[in-house]
Amino acid sequence: MKNNHSNAPFVSVAKQHKDSTNLAQSHRVYKALFKRPMTRLEVSKVTDIERANVCRYVGKLRKSNRIAVVRVGICPISKYSKVEFLTTNPDLYPKNNQLNLFETDNIK
Repeated sequence: MKNNHSNAPFVSVAKQHKDSTNLAQSHRVYKALFKRPMTRLEVSKVTDIERANVCRYVGKLRKSNRIAVVRVGICPISKYSKVEFLTTNPDLYPKNNQLNLFETDNIK
């Protein structure tokens, strides 16, 4: 009877490597967007991470409210219009212009 457990350690090592690679890439995307607002394509070029992966990391950052759209404009690389310039730096987040219904200063 042959024991078929020889593949189990390799699977877990491969998964750990993938997880650590994803975490490292996610951190590089976060740091790049912290320095200055950029488009996804700019982040891809600066970090040498595939654009599809950058988009996935941006989605995860959005779910955790750790990223904001600074403005919409023309991508300096692709020249495509209506692209988002993103940042992870809270100091660069746009001001919220929406009125707060529960703000006491607005009540007369």
